[in-house]
Amino acid sequence: MTESMNDTMPPDGEVADLAALQAENASLQDRLMRALAETENVRRRGERGIEDARKFAVQDLARELLPVADNLHRAIAAATGAGAGPAAHASLLEGVGATERMLTSALERFGVRRIPALGTRFDPKAHEAMQEVEDATQAPGTVIDVMEEGFTLHDRLLRPARVVVARVRSRVGA
Repeated sequence: MTESMNDTMPPDGEVADLAALQAENASLQDRLMRALAETENVRRRGERGIEDARKFAVQDLARELLPVADNLHRAIAAATGAGAGPAAHASLLEGVGATERMLTSALERFGVRRIPALGTRFDPKAHEAMQEVEDATQAPGTVIDVMEEGFTLHDRLLRPARVVVARVRSRVGA
């Protein structure tokens, strides 16, 4: 009976091989679990990075615009203050002009550019025609007035310039 028992038992070499394979399997499973955990951590860090980038993308622009807001606040306070005579109004106008220049400069540092419109040929990619008027002094399709400035951001249209365009004078009886 001992012989039949020996027939069902694997040789010692096979037992050692089986134990080594089981140990290797356990090691590989552990490495796999660690790799999966690390992948999940990287994914979460990436999502947090994207969320932060989205949330704080305008941080530098906002920092540049704060002095502009401060100057506008001071201009309003000066205009509504006591003794706001003609000299105060001239000073207010000068301050508002300086504030506009600061704002334009801050926007330009971030790639925001004004679209040239007045006196140019109407371009439907950059202009929005708000009105057409007869003007014999201008060629048809020329922008003769700008109702609202247009802007691009790094060559991408932010807002079209809203313009008035010259048209050909209509002929009566022709």
